[in-house]
Amino acid sequence: MTLDVEIPEPPTIRAPQDPGDYDAVDEPEDWTGDTAPREALAEFLREGAWADAFDEWREQTYMGEEEFQLVLDLGLIDEFDFYWNPSAADVGYRAPTLPESGTLSASDETLEEVDAEGIEEVDAEGIEEVDAEGIEEELDELGRTVSEVLENRYIDRSGEEFGFFDDR
Repeated sequence: MTLDVEIPEPPTIRAPQDPGDYDAVDEPEDWTGDTAPREALAEFLREGAWADAFDEWREQTYMGEEEFQLVLDLGLIDEFDFYWNPSAADVGYRAPTLPESGTLSASDETLEEVDAEGIEEVDAEGIEEVDAEGIEEELDELGRTVSEVLENRYIDRSGEEFGFFDDR
């Protein structure tokens, strides 16, 4: 199944977070808070890594256009975060999650209520169940794809910006 949507802008990588909070990253014993690798990752995303990974992901995702529109309406794309893990020499990521409970206002025409079973989308057409767990799994897969594209196609392992020749 192919998701036929435009590639959204890449997420904004913000100040470093605790490395233990990222998927695919083992927390290092000493955390320096160095931002140079994060800035390089953000630049790679803007220069094409995001578009390459998104293209690859949308060819394989099970997410539908309505679910993806909900992701966009909730601003979840910008909630992705990526981190360079120097101890494992790989890119970790944090995929966004849907709000756990309460009422969401995704657009003027739609009101979603989140509960343990998923999201009910209420509009003039009626009520449609959206699989919250499925959306989160697909967002996690997008994060994993972006991480792999960064590691395999963009990071120059002979360069110094990621500490490959650091004399520690």
